[in-house]
Amino acid sequence: MSDTPSGDSFSFAMGEFQATFPTDRHYAKNHMWAKHMDPGSTSTQCWRFGLSAYAVRLLQDVYFLDWEIDPPSTVAARQMIGAIESKKAESDLYSPLAGVFTKINEDVVADPSLINADPYDRGWMIELSVDGAATGVLLSPVEYREHLNDAWEIAQRTIKGQANV
Repeated sequence: MSDTPSGDSFSFAMGEFQATFPTDRHYAKNHMWAKHMDPGSTSTQCWRFGLSAYAVRLLQDVYFLDWEIDPPSTVAARQMIGAIESKKAESDLYSPLAGVFTKINEDVVADPSLINADPYDRGWMIELSVDGAATGVLLSPVEYREHLNDAWEIAQRTIKGQANV
């Protein structure tokens, strides 16, 4: 296990499972990755989002997505935008940033298993157009690694607590 992100990716141990995270993108605290799609732009920017390997591992076998809003729609940060169902959980999806919800990956709507098979490429979910200043809440790979340590500790306590009920 890598202690700090370096190179093209870093790994994080989730029990016996090693999750891999690309270092060419940012991450949101809700375990979505964020990739800047037009790096030359400085004011309004297009960002693509999908679920990180951490979220995919916890959900396991995503099989349904339902979007509450359609593009183009203005969204607030942490606004509910849809829901996801999987083998392990049913969960609401929230916008990681404020901006304009511009695009849904229709391939993932038609085949949500792409999220499981290829979360960092074909399994992307949405695109947002955001003011460059709004992206300051996104985490660098190093910051996300630290966030994963805290999140995994909480997840383990929750799992163990449920197992003892």
